[in-house]
Formats: sequence, C-alpha cells, structure tokens
Amino acid sequence: MIRSIVRILTGLTVAALASSISTCPAAADAVTQRHLGVVPAPAESAIVDGCTADAAAVLAGIIRTPSDPAGIALVRERWTALGIRGGAAPLPVSATVASSDAPRAPQGYTLEIRPGSVRLHGADADGLFYAFASLAQLATRDAGTWRIPCARLVDQPALRWRILSDDVSRGPLPTMRYFEERIRTIAAFKMNGYSPYVESVFVDPKHPLPAPLDGITPDELRALDAYARHWHVAFLPEQQTFAHMHETLKVERYAPLAELPHGYLLSPANPDGDAYVRDLISDELAAVPHPPFFHIGSDEPSDLGRGASKALVAADGDGPVFARHVVSTANFVIAKSGARPMIWDDALAAHPELFAQLPKSLVFVNWHYGTEATYVPYIARIARGGFDQFVAPGALNWNEIYPDLDAALANIQRFTREGKAAHVLGLFQTVWHDDGETLFEATWYPVVFAAASAWQSGDVSQAAFALDFSRVFFGTDDPGYAADLAALARCGSLVRGNPREYGDYLFWADPLEPSLAAVPETMDLHALRTSAETALAHLRLASPPPLHANAAAVMALAARRYDALGREYQIAREARGYYDDARANAGKKDAYVYRGLNVAKYLFWEQRDAMLGLAPLVRDAWEYEDRASHEASVLERYHVAAALAIDRAQRIQDATYRDYVAKKTLPTFDDLLGIGAAP
Repeated sequence: MIRSIVRILTGLTVAALASSISTCPAAADAVTQRHLGVVPAPAESAIVDGCTADAAAVLAGIIRTPSDPAGIALVRERWTALGIRGGAAPLPVSATVASSDAPRAPQGYTLEIRPGSVRLHGADADGLFYAFASLAQLATRDAGTWRIPCARLVDQPALRWRILSDDVSRGPLPTMRYFEERIRTIAAFKMNGYSPYVESVFVDPKHPLPAPLDGITPDELRALDAYARHWHVAFLPEQQTFAHMHETLKVERYAPLAELPHGYLLSPANPDGDAYVRDLISDELAAVPHPPFFHIGSDEPSDLGRGASKALVAADGDGPVFARHVVSTANFVIAKSGARPMIWDDALAAHPELFAQLPKSLVFVNWHYGTEATYVPYIARIARGGFDQFVAPGALNWNEIYPDLDAALANIQRFTREGKAAHVLGLFQTVWHDDGETLFEATWYPVVFAAASAWQSGDVSQAAFALDFSRVFFGTDDPGYAADLAALARCGSLVRGNPREYGDYLFWADPLEPSLAAVPETMDLHALRTSAETALAHLRLASPPPLHANAAAVMALAARRYDALGREYQIAREARGYYDDARANAGKKDAYVYRGLNVAKYLFWEQRDAMLGLAPLVRDAWEYEDRASHEASVLERYHVAAALAIDRAQRIQDATYRDYVAKKTLPTFDDLLGIGAAP
C-alpha cells in the first residue's frame, strides 16, 4: 500500500500513542502521522513504523468476540475475499460501546492496534461498527503475509447523515440480492442512509396496476428496511407525490388524475390524486414504519396550471397551489409516522415568500449538479427560511456511457464542503438513470468519494483518493485500476460538449446523420479510442479483483462502448470515402470500384459485429444487478443498431449488382442509404 507522510493531525500526540502501544518494540520517535489509505480518512491517525499485528490472528480474535454482528461480518467478508483465514491463534480483541475512553461525538470511534491486542471503542453502536469498517481496510500484504500496522485512529463524521439516493424507477431496478450488496457496500464506507427513488415501481396492494410485474413488493420493502438497519443504515423511502407520475397516469384507470392527458403531473384540481398518494404513502410506511425521513419528491412540476388545474392556478397562483400540496402531504407523513418529510428544493426555491406556510419539520433536499463556482446562495436561501437541508450533488452518470468523473467529483467536493461549513443535516448523494440503461455498478467511484467527502471534516484529496480507491474498493494494489479510471474520465471529458450533449445520446445517434458530420473533426476520436483501449488492455489481462469484480467488468464494458463510439464515427467517414472513390472510378477502373464497394460494405459489417458483441456484455452486466422488466428494451437498441448496419451493407451489395454490374453507374452514397441532406 502506498503510504505518504501527511500533516500532523490535532488531538493525538506522538507521546500519547507511544505510551498506549508500550508493548511494541519501537521507539517513541518511530511513531509518525501517516496517510493510512482508509476511506474515509480518519480525523486523527498515527502509526508505529515497523510494528504490525498478524491479520489472521486478529480475524480469529474478532470471530470469537461477542460484538456488533455487522462489523464482524464486514471484516470477515472482506478479509476472506482477500485470502485471510482465521486459523491462527486468536489475538485478544475488545469491542466496547460508550466506554470511558470512547469518543463522545455521535458515531465516533477509537481504534487501537497493538502487536498483542486490538481495541475498538464506539461512542455508540454506529461508532463501533465504523471502527470495524476502518479495521477492515487496514490489512495489507507484506512478503506473502497479511499484516495490520500498529496504529491508533480517532474519528467521527463531519455530517450527521450521509445518504445515497438511487433512482430505481426509470430503467434499472435492483434485484433483492443487489439491493443488499448496495446497502452493505455503502455501510462499509460509512454512509448511513439509503433512499430508493420511487415513481411507480412499488406494488401497492391497493393500486397494483402501475408497477412493473417485477416491482418492489411490501414484503421486499420490509425486508430491505430490516437488512439496512442490521448494517447501521436507515432505509428512507422516496415516493413521488406530484410530478414524474406518468407510469401511473398512462393507466386508464388513473388517467382522470392527470393534469394533461396521460401526462406526468397529478392534477391538484382532482382530490382523488391526493387520495391515491396517501394510499401509497400509507402502505409504504406500513412496510417501513417510523423512518427518520420520508421523501415526498415533488420536483419539476412544470405542467402545473397547463391543463386540469388551469383555472385554479389562474385564481390562486402556481406557488400557493403547489404549497398547499406540500403542506397537506407533509402533514400526512408526520401524522402517519412521525418521520420528517423531505422535499426537493427546486419548485419552492422560486417562491421563498411561501416558506412561512410550510411546517418547520420539512427538510429541503438542495440539488444542483453543475460545476458551479459556489453553491452558497442556494444553501443560504433555504437557511434564511429557517429549514434544515441536505446538499444533493450528483454522480453525473445519467445519459453517460460512464459517469463524468471529473465533473462529478468537482460537484461533490465543492457542494459538500460548503454544506459542511453551513452545518447542513447531511449529504443526499444522487444517482439517476434518465436514459433507462445506465448501471449502478458504474457509479461506485463518485459514490464512495461522496461518502468520504461527507465524513471527513476537510476536503478529500482527489489524488490520494485515486490511489486509495483500488485497494479499498477492489482489494488490489494493482495501480492499473487507478489508471483505468483515469482513462475513463479522459474519455468522458473528450465526449463532453458533443452535438448530442451526453455520451450515451451520441452513442445511439446515427453517425451518418448530416448534423453529426463534423464530429470526426471536432472530437479527437483517436484520443478517445486510445484512452478507452488503454483501459481495455489492462482489464483484459488483469486477474479479476478479489472485491467488486463486476464493477471492474462494467468499467471494461464502458471502455468498449467508448471505443465503439469513436469507431462508429470513423466508419461513417471511411465508408463514405470508400464508396465515393468507387463511384468516381465507375466505368474507369473496375478493380477500384469493387474494392471501394466491398470495403464500404465490410465497414458496416464491422458496425454490426461491434453492436452484437456488446449486447451479451450488457446483458451480463444488467442481470448481475437488475430485474428483468427493462432488460429487453435496453438490449433491443443493440439489435436495432446492428440491423441498421446490416441493411446498409446490403444496400451496397445490391447496388454493386443492380447498378454497377448491370449499368456501370452508382447512385450517391446519401441516395443509396436514404440519408437526408444536411440542413
């Protein structure tokens, strides 16, 4: 593991550490403050050079220690995957909560490792679990033996709440196994809340029709709540209650509730919409009783006043109409469960004059995803209203082949930094799937970075995080994984600013469309492809990492898609060039004609093979994490793209005989393939 000397942290002296590890055969002056590679980094840490404990003996001691079951399981799962076995004579391990020498801050912990013992102290049960989480990351391989450095860590979170919000409603919907993996993994990085974003995937017993056939049942919600609590994670449902409700409103039974025909907004003009929402909330709270928060969504009500509620909004104004919805829904949540209602900030941010009408228990989720110079004005606006809030940066994964890592980390770091300075309640890290096909497994890098940013009092060093991530997440010292992530970030930056805005949109656009003709000139396709292929070369030959191997496979899939994207736009230009050369030589040099036609045809076959080669990789990635309901629509795009390439190759084949062999003429490339003229 790479270790670098960092600044001395306050609150723990070298002398204090030396005296606390008195059995270690090292002088006091060998005690140094070091970057241990733990993510999130502890507030205070020190290590004794040359002093270690045997990891196998520690594991044997942990297994025999009556303590937090989740903490023990976390260490055991990670170390077993790394190859550490607990067969050695057990080292004494003590694990205590709220003892006299435990830190006083909620969720805080102290961890001490000596050659002959390990001591874990938690200010509370959560703090003890986080001590185990840090211990789990400290094992390193030294000359074939797994060792743990003699060290003392004192730590506590900067933000009380560190929540991950996963969009499970617009494409990928996790299986129960993957939901559990997601929860267990965020817990390992000290996040303490999980909030699935629900539009219409909950199979409500009173309203089963809107949900997909493999939607989330009440029993599954109940099981996830219990599972999350075991891992010291609060399970926090989010149910949309106003806009984003098309999956319900497209059902004819619920169409009368819509603002516009089969639209996206529950009209406030129809009280049956409120009754429907209250049924959803009641049944979800029956499965997840008394969560600390319940998110009522209500963002982006852009259709309000355009249809059924036009007269209502004209009379009262859109702000007051919206505020009535918020007050009614929030008060219902409070009365039903005592949970604090949460709401996205965008709609009410435009109407701060209405803040006085809202219950003060309402919590704003302040979302902004652009890389802005500062987010302070957004934070201050809510604070002036007297409301608690969460800062909600984004993983910037939506509509992208792989998350835009550079932009995501900048957004997360600055927004979280300014949120900590303003003493907000916490972080609400968002993952969205607007295009319906992005993968949860692609989001771990920004999610873990967000977890560290919310826990640590200062900024997370992006350079140090890049080095630490491979070891703590993948369980490997192979620096190639850090290089792979850097290569994918480079691909994202090269695709940024394209005519279709997002990488995934450009991938699915027709590269022969006239409006995209300039892409090969304005985008560095060579750099895009070589960056992707650099990652592919390593991932193709590297052994699967001991931890989260599927996330590495999804990195390889993203690299293949970036490479295919670059090649698509190269082929568009090359196929046209070969065909135009054949046409220019028609009636002059048959060898050039047939050569040009055949190469153009083969290039479209190359497109076909690329898409059909990607499809099974996408299928495997999807089935690792998600249910089946949306899989077919994702895979069909690859089949449709392959069919288009087959059709174009066949048109060239037909023109070879129908036009050239028979008539010694060839239509233009655009006429043959039915491509519209450039505007």
